Amino acid sequence: MSKKDEAGRAFDFGLFKRVFAFTTPYRGIFWLVAFVAIFLAAFAVFTPFLVKTIINESLPNNDRESLVFMVWLMLAALLGQVILQLTFNYFANLLGESVIKDLRVKLFQKMMGFKMTYFDNSSIGVLVTRAVADMQRIGEIFSQGFFVIVSDLLKMVAGALAMIVFNWKLAFIVFAILPIILVATRLFQKAMKVAFIEVRAQVSNLNSFVQERLTGMKIVQLFNREEIEKEKFRIINEKHQNAWLKTVWYNSIFFPVAEISYSIGIGLVVYFGVLQNVTIEGFNDKGTIVAFFFLMDLLFRPLRQIADKFNTLQMGMVAANRVFKILDTDSHIDDHGTVTKEAVRGDIEFKDVRFGYVKGEEVLHGISFKVKAGETIAIVGTTGAGKSTIINLLNRFYEIHSGSILVDGTSIKDYTLKSLRSHIAVVLQDVFLFADSIAHNISLKNDAISLETIENAAKEIGVHEFISRLPGGFEYNVKERGTMLSSGQRQLIAFLRAYVSNPSILILDEATSSIDTYSEQLIQQATNKITEGRTSIIIAHRLATIKKADTILVMDAGNIVESGTHEELLKTGGYYHALYEAQFMEEEVA
Repeated sequence: MSKKDEAGRAFDFGLFKRVFAFTTPYRGIFWLVAFVAIFLAAFAVFTPFLVKTIINESLPNNDRESLVFMVWLMLAALLGQVILQLTFNYFANLLGESVIKDLRVKLFQKMMGFKMTYFDNSSIGVLVTRAVADMQRIGEIFSQGFFVIVSDLLKMVAGALAMIVFNWKLAFIVFAILPIILVATRLFQKAMKVAFIEVRAQVSNLNSFVQERLTGMKIVQLFNREEIEKEKFRIINEKHQNAWLKTVWYNSIFFPVAEISYSIGIGLVVYFGVLQNVTIEGFNDKGTIVAFFFLMDLLFRPLRQIADKFNTLQMGMVAANRVFKILDTDSHIDDHGTVTKEAVRGDIEFKDVRFGYVKGEEVLHGISFKVKAGETIAIVGTTGAGKSTIINLLNRFYEIHSGSILVDGTSIKDYTLKSLRSHIAVVLQDVFLFADSIAHNISLKNDAISLETIENAAKEIGVHEFISRLPGGFEYNVKERGTMLSSGQRQLIAFLRAYVSNPSILILDEATSSIDTYSEQLIQQATNKITEGRTSIIIAHRLATIKKADTILVMDAGNIVESGTHEELLKTGGYYHALYEAQFMEEEVA
């Protein structure tokens, strides 16, 4: 969507209505804020009325009793305004925070259901911006935008009516100045709309750049990219600065124009007010002139603020448009299955499965194979052959183009996603650990998995000793992405995570690559333990680790070119034999 299109939709009524639909659970708060806004307008014009009465009646007549009474009324009015303003501010913010709390949960839930394709093609930094910064902008629609504008408009209407009642001639002199501010406000609003869209775009770019570089800081430093990345950051940061400076420039023009108009109005009121009221007896209506000062402030000050609050409202609507764009994205795996099973045997069958990550670029070309319950099948092949794709499809991270995948004779599409994935555990080559304790990284905070269960499982697969040596043992915090552990230790944690989930189908994706010999021995021991009695699919680069597999599938360019046991494949002298010989020679040279 272009900036122009986005700007055009910034105040689309349908979008505005959709945002306010999230206030439905908080109707009580909504109407409370609305009624308080009305009372604030009434209290705002009450003070000028009291000032006029004091100056025109109480003081000239030396009426002490009336003067004291009026002063007490003014104090009560001011106290009432303070209480109402506090109530207005608190509950308007409460409504905004309540709405974005619900909206943020809905957005996060939506993103968790997206296909992996969506994340493959999306910037994580941009998604973080939508879930955090843009949400706050939406909250400001209620706390600093819509209700404040309504309150100010009510004050302006009340002030204008009071002016007409007090002195209609002076009122029309003031009204004659209003078009200047209204035109300036409109021009200001249109310019700021485009400027704020640019600001949000630059904020997203900045977040994406910083998030990506911080995540890949090791690569940046290893390849001496600091100066290059610094220059890139300088350029992006400069664009961000320039976007904000546009808003500063527009503010710098608008607010002086508004102030000059207000000052001109005061001068005209004083001049014509004095001309109207000076008689032979003297100046007999000082109270109206002074009251007009209050009423003009009530009229012009909200008008100046409305422009600013209108910008806040615009930013909120632009942010809402971007958030709803994600919510409206149709990129989820259809979960229409009805089959739920407490346990599965683990029979797996691929029937003529075809798939491609990009339309028109097929990765798997009609592959078929069977795995019987309890068997171990290994998949080998060069990088890009389609090995990991098989795992992604079995877990329904992506939808196949044609063919079928069966588990226990039932299509995986007929299972509910929750039921299907509850029977499958995966250990990836690139293990992801959260910035939390080892125990929580293993159980993933599943209440059904106790610390005792974790410790017993660790002993069974032979990793308890290494965890116990860490400070705090199972309570040791591994920090973000598990940086406090070696790659081998992270793999062992991943094995334990898979083991405690007690899956019927276990998948090991390059789980023994790029680790030290000691860790590989522990992982091999763990592998032997956790594959017992389970259907296991092992994707391996090191062929020595899959010699005992019941069946080995050899893949090349999205096709299964060979299958059989280790001994059978070596005898054929084909693709597997060539891979094994090449790897054996590499190990001999090393």
